[in-house]
Amino acid sequence: MTTLSVDIPVIETERLILREPREADLPAVAGFYASERSVFVGGGSAVVGRDGPRGADWAAWRGTSSALGHWLLRGYGSWTIELRATGQVAGRAGFLNPTVWSEPELGWQVYEGFEGQGIAYEAALAARAAGPRLFGLNGVISHIDPANARSIRLAERLGATFERNAELLGKPCQIWRHPEVQA
Repeated sequence: MTTLSVDIPVIETERLILREPREADLPAVAGFYASERSVFVGGGSAVVGRDGPRGADWAAWRGTSSALGHWLLRGYGSWTIELRATGQVAGRAGFLNPTVWSEPELGWQVYEGFEGQGIAYEAALAARAAGPRLFGLNGVISHIDPANARSIRLAERLGATFERNAELLGKPCQIWRHPEVQA
């Protein structure tokens, strides 16, 4: 039997801990996948309608195991965002580069009840700063749903610039380019 392991670095900010995904996170992740806020990443009514009432639980398992597998296959990935003060799971942020992506992406998700607090900005900024230093990732892109005005505003706040309209997994998206960061 082969044992696989990966060292997932922990990143800390003033309010947040970016750490490895855990099985204990599944209820918070399922809550996200049950909401319409997750439609662009494969959740919402499409998951619940297609997979029945347990669809969000399955999507959470699939998403979490995929996040861990990404770390194993690529040596980088997305972190769970945990609030330092309470230990609550508030979302996910980090890097994605599945085989069907054209290049590495900086992505973020903020779970229900944590919007509008600057959590996505703080987490994405910390992840982006770690990219060149830890993984050699710099000047990455973000795929953004054109209808997601909040993510577009966040990309602008992060200093990313609109590059082009594109398609991702059969859905229209916008490509936003992040500025290169000094390592």
